Amino acid sequence: MRVKDCMCNEVVQATPDTTLSEVAKLMNSNHVGCIPVCNENVVVGFLTDRDIITRGVANNKDCNTTKVSDIMNTHVIKTTPDTSIENALEVMENNQIRRLPVVEGDKVVGMLTLGDIAQSQDIETEDVGYTLECICDENCEDCE
Repeated sequence: MRVKDCMCNEVVQATPDTTLSEVAKLMNSNHVGCIPVCNENVVVGFLTDRDIITRGVANNKDCNTTKVSDIMNTHVIKTTPDTSIENALEVMENNQIRRLPVVEGDKVVGMLTLGDIAQSQDIETEDVGYTLECICDENCEDCE
């Protein structure tokens, strides 16, 4: 099974100039917890709902004026549509992340989450559980 078989094809994007308030509203209205930050569909950053809280709100940033570029993660771990799900799970384990932007070239074409993988009928529940364990356990020796 490949990433393209279970990724979400409709991806909500923000730009580096989007404010934290605007991106939070995008997340809320689209029921997502993460958004790739793009310049003309090219991923330049990644932002999660947790980033907004820990890097924005907790640091007294004004959500109406602070730009996504001020707090986004610029080291974006990504995958491709043709990557195997097993390899994508390994990337998630090794980087302790639950979400991967899916890119072709530099263009974002989808989003893969641990939840997407868990819902697939073709993936063993134990594999998803192991990945989640590695993501959550900072001291997971098997995941390094």
